[in-house]
Amino acid sequence: MVDLLALTLAQQTPEQTQGETAGFSWQWLGEGLLQCTPKTAYEKTMVLSAGIHGNETAPIELLAQIIHDLFAGQLALAVRVLFVLGNPAAIRQGVRYLENDMNRMFCGAYQSLPQDQETARAAQLEQAVAAFFEQDQLATQRYHYDLHTAIRASLLPVFALFPYQTRPYDEAMLQSLNAANLDALVYHNAAGKTFTHFTTEHFQAASSTLELGKAKPFGQNDLADFASIDQVLRAVLAEQALPARQKPAIRQFKVVDSILKQSEDFQLNLGTDAPNFSTFQQGELIASQQAGDYVAQQQVWILFPNPNVKTGLRAGLVLKEM
Repeated sequence: MVDLLALTLAQQTPEQTQGETAGFSWQWLGEGLLQCTPKTAYEKTMVLSAGIHGNETAPIELLAQIIHDLFAGQLALAVRVLFVLGNPAAIRQGVRYLENDMNRMFCGAYQSLPQDQETARAAQLEQAVAAFFEQDQLATQRYHYDLHTAIRASLLPVFALFPYQTRPYDEAMLQSLNAANLDALVYHNAAGKTFTHFTTEHFQAASSTLELGKAKPFGQNDLADFASIDQVLRAVLAEQALPARQKPAIRQFKVVDSILKQSEDFQLNLGTDAPNFSTFQQGELIASQQAGDYVAQQQVWILFPNPNVKTGLRAGLVLKEM
């Protein structure tokens, strides 16, 4: 049994770094990194990550429970999988990040930041994922589910973001997100520096960032709230049939713009506790700053509004319903 979360929290190395169970072989690849390979033939290879933001604990607990059940023989493994707990230092401190947002550090972006343990970790994750995908020529299908929870409440509580790509989006990934009872899908309109953009851009993985409710400290999550995504991830890992959707049809949005904070006088025309998917009508003021006002040209929805970001960073995404 490898308790990846306990090892990560204690900053410990397991006594054994590799081994096997009745159904799979496993290898501990370093802090927060566990690779499991089924003994039977497989077609899919998959990265399951959480904790890129250290205070988003529910997905971390979810992965810990899945790993426990795999080792206990209560869940079969039919795909090769790399489990990733993204930012161990931030997880241990219960903070989103120490110095800079790690989910803006991928695709080599960490190289242009002051070097610290988080930029080193982003580099390590890129190398680990590259090795994981590239050493496996048998698997024809690559997947990456990056699990998060949001800083604020959301009018559409559970949703996924797809990184920008020019090829069609993977049908099996879409079906799994639909079965997971997500409320919305959001499609990015430009290349980014996120973990999922790295895996789709460099390895043609079907990748999505999942936002699964609100961030809470360890021990305060009701994992029953995450039952739908848990059920789907288990079905995907075991290559079992997906559950039937239990909600109205999933809504789809595309990003049409980013709101950039260009100066310290930046003001967002939303309350501090305004939820994700807050709406502006045509002609309404969204944000103001020295460089000029940002006015809605049509009905739009705002995602991740955050006026407190550093100057030069994104203070929100502007969405249009598809």
